Amino acid sequence: MPILYTARASASGGRAGRAVSDNGVLDVTLTVPKEMGGDGATGTNPEQLFAAGYSACFLGALKFVAGQKKIKIPEASTVSATVGIGPRADGGGFGIEVALSVHIPDMDKAQVEELAAAAHIVCPYSHAMRTSTEVPVTVA
Repeated sequence: MPILYTARASASGGRAGRAVSDNGVLDVTLTVPKEMGGDGATGTNPEQLFAAGYSACFLGALKFVAGQKKIKIPEASTVSATVGIGPRADGGGFGIEVALSVHIPDMDKAQVEELAAAAHIVCPYSHAMRTSTEVPVTVA
């Protein structure tokens, strides 16, 4: 697969630390949610970051597939992602559950469902979730 763009970010301190992109535009404080034993301090967490990235990417995929069909997606359109984390049933660690909700105002529900189904095929986040993409891990 030819790569068109590569993003880079690093985290320090784990879930209670900091994440920064290589260009410095993303620079966030990471905190552990109270539900996971954290203190509720102001900050974000990996699940919120994943939800934000997935929802933005999926909306981009919706616009792409709509554009192929010469359909204009209104600016007020939104995609919301819900990302949950919990222990896996096999006891081997943690897993995530993801759900997307698409809102395109003033468009027939059947047409939105058709566009969402097509976007779910096109969106790289959806593809990675569906295919359990292998992630190489190296030690620096």
